[in-house]
Amino acid sequence: MKAVIKVKEVKEVNMGSKQLPSVEEANAESFKDDGMAHADDVPVPYMQRTRDWYLALGYNNPYRYSHYAQVPFTALEKPLSECTVALLTTAAPYQPDKGPQGPGAAYNAAAKFYVPYVGDTSVDHDLRISHVGIDRKHTSMEDARSWFPLAAMREMAAEGRIGKLASRFHGVPTNRSQRHTIEEDIPLILQRCKEDGVDVAVLVANCPICHQSMSLTARALEAAGIPTVVMGCAKDIVEYVGVPRFLFSDFPLGNGAGKPHDTQSQRETLELALRVLETAPAARTTVQSPQVWSESHEWKLDYSNVARVSAEELARLRADNDKAKDTAKAIREKDAVPAAPDGSVAAITQA
Repeated sequence: MKAVIKVKEVKEVNMGSKQLPSVEEANAESFKDDGMAHADDVPVPYMQRTRDWYLALGYNNPYRYSHYAQVPFTALEKPLSECTVALLTTAAPYQPDKGPQGPGAAYNAAAKFYVPYVGDTSVDHDLRISHVGIDRKHTSMEDARSWFPLAAMREMAAEGRIGKLASRFHGVPTNRSQRHTIEEDIPLILQRCKEDGVDVAVLVANCPICHQSMSLTARALEAAGIPTVVMGCAKDIVEYVGVPRFLFSDFPLGNGAGKPHDTQSQRETLELALRVLETAPAARTTVQSPQVWSESHEWKLDYSNVARVSAEELARLRADNDKAKDTAKAIREKDAVPAAPDGSVAAITQA
């Protein structure tokens, strides 16, 4: 005899004039009520974005970033208060004859440099980032302290938080040729750090290629016995290359040392980087800053996002990029720097 299962009658609920919420509305209420972040509120996927950007501009050889399975690691052997600390930057000295380089300036290949340089840490410097592909839509390049924390590091030295600053800071080229970075630039930077008696190094990155250059440099310094920490905003690139220590700030590119015009943010960012130097237990230690750029995550959806740019705009940007490549090529050839294997020499310009 078959069993009969009775299904209870489902009574219709009278909602009156009130409509059931849409899926989007329900999700929004869920985020609001439970404190959940939006699904897009995650670190910007710069490697995928720049790959898609290359293809959309008509280049069929998307850039390949360095990638390592093994990461060197040197433990800090004495207190930071007894250490000589080096500062490394990808920012470029201002060159008045090289066109607009200040706040709001478009990508300026003429301001690039391809040979490592040094500067005196006891005096102020006018360093700018118009030569690299930072996020021009959501940051203004107005406050150099947000990408070059020399003043904050001098303050830390005066307070005894670090022993002292090395006598020179180091400018690291954003060369797309990984071979040249590894075989030419890094050995010179390492030699100079040793000459200055450097115990530890703080490296601040700006654009996507900057993050690769700084990661490769950090690996070499670490392998030579100098503990490092990279400060930057492109989490996927730094972790893909593989570094010992990384302080990730979820900010638009160009703000690796803190928010512009916010000395508290800048100081807290540097302090957290120093704590990462002191406490990292092993290689591939990433610490994310608790600071938030804005209440909205929308800024993360713009950088190199082909879905947000028209075909006409892409065509214009392709033409601009070709001109920038020619300019950068002339500088590279003047400095006798070889091109990357794919022949590229300049960062892709952004919308």
